[in-house]
Amino acid sequence: MIWGTTYLGIRIALETVPPFLMGAFRWIIAGVVIIGVLAARGERLPSVRLWGSLAVLGTLLIGCGNGGVVWAEQTLPSGLTAVLVAMSPFWMVGIEAVMPDGDPLTIRRMAGLIVGFIGIVVLVWPEVRAGGAAGFRGGVAAAQIACLGWAVGSTYSRRHGREENVLATAAFEMLFGGFVMLGVGLVRHEPHVLAFNARTATALAYLTLVGAIAGFSAYAYALKHLPLATVALYAYVNPVIAVVLGTVVLSEPLNARLGLAAAIVLAGMALVRHEPATVPVRRPGGR
Repeated sequence: MIWGTTYLGIRIALETVPPFLMGAFRWIIAGVVIIGVLAARGERLPSVRLWGSLAVLGTLLIGCGNGGVVWAEQTLPSGLTAVLVAMSPFWMVGIEAVMPDGDPLTIRRMAGLIVGFIGIVVLVWPEVRAGGAAGFRGGVAAAQIACLGWAVGSTYSRRHGREENVLATAAFEMLFGGFVMLGVGLVRHEPHVLAFNARTATALAYLTLVGAIAGFSAYAYALKHLPLATVALYAYVNPVIAVVLGTVVLSEPLNARLGLAAAIVLAGMALVRHEPATVPVRRPGGR
């Protein structure tokens, strides 16, 4: 429920806050808060020797994954972005299929890839055929880069994960990913156009305190205590919540084509979803 609302929060925050600084503020603050709480409770934090792998994960999952989402939402409606981001399982399946020890590309998963691709074509083809604006095409590309980042990060995590404190490693990933986004924002001179008002400041606070700290913590806790098949259901809920909120709050367009495309994409996801015995794919969501 929380992550489904973050697409709306991102869209509102972007009204005055540039994308990469917005992401940097959100993830750095969230990481520092969680690390501070864990340290105060005397819980073990990742050792320095693990920071390299955590930096890689933070760059892929947060810097690239969430960075692609916030960039896409500059030019795409929040609901449309959520549907496009639902493509991340397809990227994951493709990457796993080419890894030496990866999961094989079965007929069922191949069918899911085809179905999901058809859903995306239904979603974007009219604009592409009509020579849609560069911003639209760039947003679609950014959403898929976000999916790729999370897919590669998930693959890396499966092969380099360790039995560490889940919240602590997540917090360090937030911190490293946030610093990557801060660097990109500074290179793009985003501080020169940074501004806040009550609406965007509230959205950013929500994204940090609720979307990042509460949402990410809930996800980490769920992975530890719930069946993996149950945890994977969140990926079906995110696009629905995002589309509804975008329509109701921001008056984003909702038509039969968007609904049909979303249904096709989710059907494809159901086909390619990993079996319960495997590690679930971590997806960018709005987060």
